[in-house]
Amino acid sequence: MAAIDTGGGDRMALAVLAQHRIATTEQMHLMTAPGVRIEQTRRRLLKLREEGLVDRVTLPQAGRTRAWFVTQYGAEVAGGFAELRGWRPSRLGADRTAVRLRAGHVLTVTETALAFVQDARRRGDVCRPLDWIPEVYHPLGSGEAVIPDALLYYRRTGAGEQDWSMLRAFVEVDRATMGPERLAAKLRAYERLYRYVPMPVGRPRGGAIQEAQEEWRRRYPLFPRLLFVLDGTGSAGVENRLSALRAAARLAGADFIRQVPILAAPLADLLRDGPSAPVWRPTTATELFVSWVAPSAG
Repeated sequence: MAAIDTGGGDRMALAVLAQHRIATTEQMHLMTAPGVRIEQTRRRLLKLREEGLVDRVTLPQAGRTRAWFVTQYGAEVAGGFAELRGWRPSRLGADRTAVRLRAGHVLTVTETALAFVQDARRRGDVCRPLDWIPEVYHPLGSGEAVIPDALLYYRRTGAGEQDWSMLRAFVEVDRATMGPERLAAKLRAYERLYRYVPMPVGRPRGGAIQEAQEEWRRRYPLFPRLLFVLDGTGSAGVENRLSALRAAARLAGADFIRQVPILAAPLADLLRDGPSAPVWRPTTATELFVSWVAPSAG
């Protein structure tokens, strides 16, 4: 039986790593304990490894970076945490080869999450490491589903104590490993999710028939914004991907485009200026740059 510390540091580290799936030592440090020296985070991870809760692989192509992940035992322990209620273990499992082969994409997603967490800290907003939830399953019927790279919860604070709003976003991180057309197809999949109404099963007792509604309304008061984070390409590649997203947006229904902000930005700009900066390009405009947290962004 692992001895998770009562102070909560081990517990938080295990919960964050379980949810984010793969992270480097530095990412874990900045996520969970930025106020202490990184050696303390390194010792904590080594302690969790000794207890069989986490493991690591070394990535030669990334300067021998160590990428951490939870073991099957660690996933079982984390699954009992209240803060991870409803959490589903990663499809990676504890397979070291699968972790190594998928580390490039997953670590980029984790880096994107870290950008939002750090930006919120600077702004006085609320976006904790566990407010970034990778791979949330959204059914489309017939066995199909939309699974975003992450679902983001973000509390934007205002001038007064009661002046705040909760923002939600589906985040897709594109590393230019697929063509622009496949990226644009993701936008069309989200429109399908926006419209998807599951077929009722049977007839309720008493004969009352409930009005059918879209599946997403069971989870969200508003359909989350769509944020496409573009990496792995130069400015020309970014423009090609933006063009593909704009083409898909022009073919989408007017109500979907009107109700759901769809924004795209290079990861390099997010890391340099912060996600709340006006670095996002709406798919409905060519020259406009906006902040994703601004009311005008939706």
